Amino acid sequence: MPRAKRFRWFPIQTSIIDTSTAHRVADGWEYGFPELPGRRERIARSRRIANPGCHASGFIALVEPLVKAGIVPAGAALSAFSLTGYSGGGKKMIADYGDALGGSDKGRLLEYSGGRVYSLSQSHKHLPEMVKTCGLEKPPFFSPAIVPHETGMETLVALFADDLAGTPDDIRRVYAEIYAEGNGVVRYDPGMGSGGTISSAAFSGRDSMAVGVCGNPDRIALVALFDNLGKGASGAAIQNLNIVLGVEETLGLAL
Repeated sequence: MPRAKRFRWFPIQTSIIDTSTAHRVADGWEYGFPELPGRRERIARSRRIANPGCHASGFIALVEPLVKAGIVPAGAALSAFSLTGYSGGGKKMIADYGDALGGSDKGRLLEYSGGRVYSLSQSHKHLPEMVKTCGLEKPPFFSPAIVPHETGMETLVALFADDLAGTPDDIRRVYAEIYAEGNGVVRYDPGMGSGGTISSAAFSGRDSMAVGVCGNPDRIALVALFDNLGKGASGAAIQNLNIVLGVEETLGLAL
């Protein structure tokens, strides 16, 4: 009988990037938002990466640096709001909006042509990752709205000066420092809101995000502007993939 051949087994160096909600707060999975300090290095070494949720991406970009800096207390009662393009609801919602906005049913047109607020029960699926990643002690009030454009997203977090250990200028300095380094995927925009309005469709088709500080010294509005399908979904997955592969982080991204 011939001798059996011996095979050499090599470890499979495979990384999984999960774009579902299944592992975003699970132990052993790295949360894939590389702009937060220390995360880029951990993503590069990880074999299990959880891609962030779209609304959560805007909220976390705004809140996590301020909690870490001690400006926003971990026990703060926060209120947040998002406007999102209808593509975030998947194929059925895209079809529903296409039929309603292009159809002759005036009742459906009226319903779908305005902002449609949802998650009024305060049970949005992104809340757990928002709480864990930001280091909060309790979930924020969060009820987003679907608006009648296909892509784009705008997330706003409302703050009161009396609840903070800092000023709007302190917040601006934190954002300028955190988002100055890196590659321009997330950047601080000191002129955010200077025109009086901010369109939730402004970053449609882009994989980048801009954060800014609006309001006044007493009532402060933190704003993140991006695309629900870009930095809020597939753009973030491509960025994480690039980090794992060790190639240029912005390869394939539209900034």
